[in-house]
Amino acid sequence: MTLQQLKYMITIANCGSMNEAAKELFVSQPSLSEAVKELEEEIDLQIFQRSNRGIKITPEGEEFLGYARQVTEQFGLLQSKYVEKKTKEKFSVSTQHYTFAVNAFVETVKKVGMEEYEFAIHETTTMDVIESVKNFKSEIGVLYQNDFNEKVLSKLFAENGLEFVELFTCDTYVYLWSGHPLAGQKVIAMKELDPYPCLAFDQGSSHSFFLSEEMKSTYEYKRLIKANDRATLLNLMVGLNAYTLCSGIICEELNGSDYLTIPLKESEQMRIGFVKRKGVKLSHLGELYVEELKMYKDKVIGE
Repeated sequence: MTLQQLKYMITIANCGSMNEAAKELFVSQPSLSEAVKELEEEIDLQIFQRSNRGIKITPEGEEFLGYARQVTEQFGLLQSKYVEKKTKEKFSVSTQHYTFAVNAFVETVKKVGMEEYEFAIHETTTMDVIESVKNFKSEIGVLYQNDFNEKVLSKLFAENGLEFVELFTCDTYVYLWSGHPLAGQKVIAMKELDPYPCLAFDQGSSHSFFLSEEMKSTYEYKRLIKANDRATLLNLMVGLNAYTLCSGIICEELNGSDYLTIPLKESEQMRIGFVKRKGVKLSHLGELYVEELKMYKDKVIGE
């Protein structure tokens, strides 16, 4: 197994096509196919499934590619630091759609104080958060557990070699815009919300109730709208007098002051935390980011 073979496999996976990967790598398609065959035979594992419609990565191949990416990234860091004499650092986070997770990332970047760096933050689905940490795309994944989803998520964490670290707990709040008809209430009951659309983040093909980002995922909503990003949800709140359920932690510096949270009468506790690879120590950047996340414990309403 060589570093070149690993780079070949990663390029094929990224391109989704043997022909496109061959063009990007400036090698012939037969040579690339032979390299795949040789590596698969050496490790006794099928990385790609071939068909007339292209290639598909096998589940075993996904795991292999996760390790391959880690190896090539580490080699790149070694080469940059000791051969090219560069000190650019990399750090990546995947998170459910939390403004406080984004704001903590902003503060982390501000405190790093480096001339060169390559950071990334991905607001994405629950399953993508888990897979991103498993496959080394992100060092940290921010999400929540509660009594309803804990068993399912704990099983997923164990199967993917991850561990969950709890940061703080919070109650359930109704998140809506300041012009909403219910905006003046001190507490809101679920029945009072029935006339208004409920907003939820689309979880894609992984649409299990247990992977929902919102509390009360099994409630029989009369009106439900799913979207993919936070900006769209905020626009829908204003345009349709819609709402969503959240932790109660909002960041006016990012979303503005036109939105507010009101306690939900049928509140349930959310345990906000993060997942990381089991047994792996966080990098200094990871530790710095977690410290920024912990700062939000003091902003939990009611604490």
